[in-house]
Amino acid sequence: MLDALTVATSVAALALAAWCGFAAYRDQPTKDWHFIGMAVVSLLALVQLIVGIVQLVRGEKPEQGTTIFVGYLLGALACIPAVGFMSLAERTRWGSVTVAAGGVVLAVLEVRLYDIWGG
Repeated sequence: MLDALTVATSVAALALAAWCGFAAYRDQPTKDWHFIGMAVVSLLALVQLIVGIVQLVRGEKPEQGTTIFVGYLLGALACIPAVGFMSLAERTRWGSVTVAAGGVVLAVLEVRLYDIWGG
């Protein structure tokens, strides 16, 4: 697994969490700029999914099992879009809180992916 991509995705997810957390602190819902940030983080997760699948196809194996690795990759990919849709349903500060929590969850998933691969 590419360590730099994992770190970049984690840092971007934590930056998104801080940004949306600040918006929630200011009693603001998610705005268009937040959704652009969510798209960037989701794109990083998609690139990570593609890189992970390519490495599996090339014959490389994660230490803790392929099934759990693919499951975490798919969960990481779905995390930010899921909270983005939830924040659209809740157009108050709690939508921003939801996205902030999703960013923290994605960062934790990235740490776990690194651990599963054998980092």
